[in-house]
Amino acid sequence: MTTISYETDIVAWANQQAWLVRNKKFDLLDLEHIAEEIESVGISEQRELASRMAVLLQHLLKWQYQPERRGTSWQLTIRNQREKLKRRLKKTPSLKGCLTDEEWWADAWGDARDAAEKETGIGFEQFPEQCPWMAEQILADDWLPPFFTQSDNQGR
Repeated sequence: MTTISYETDIVAWANQQAWLVRNKKFDLLDLEHIAEEIESVGISEQRELASRMAVLLQHLLKWQYQPERRGTSWQLTIRNQREKLKRRLKKTPSLKGCLTDEEWWADAWGDARDAAEKETGIGFEQFPEQCPWMAEQILADDWLPPFFTQSDNQGR
């Protein structure tokens, strides 16, 4: 059997590795790259969760800072992202740890602030440095942030 290189064609390599496992040819497995790929699955799941959270936070920021532009589209995006986040957390309970990780929140919040600035034209510095809302609020079906007032800009 010709071994396919991980570096040459990752898809063909993955298919071959799966075949080797199913056929119990363990001595031919590329264990180092298999371990890397398994670890990358977890990282990918965390990135997806952070990306969805950033989209949700971005729309919550827009909702709070641009009440005159509130509409069905934003409500649908907020609802959709909440549903997908909850589904992902239910399917992968270990991801709930992200919701208590300050670094993860900082990344998601930073992405949300960047996107909100680009879409609204509101200066980045006008948004709080840290997310002012708790995860429970953010994920609650019936919660939306109130209209922004200057005293709100204190962070979490």
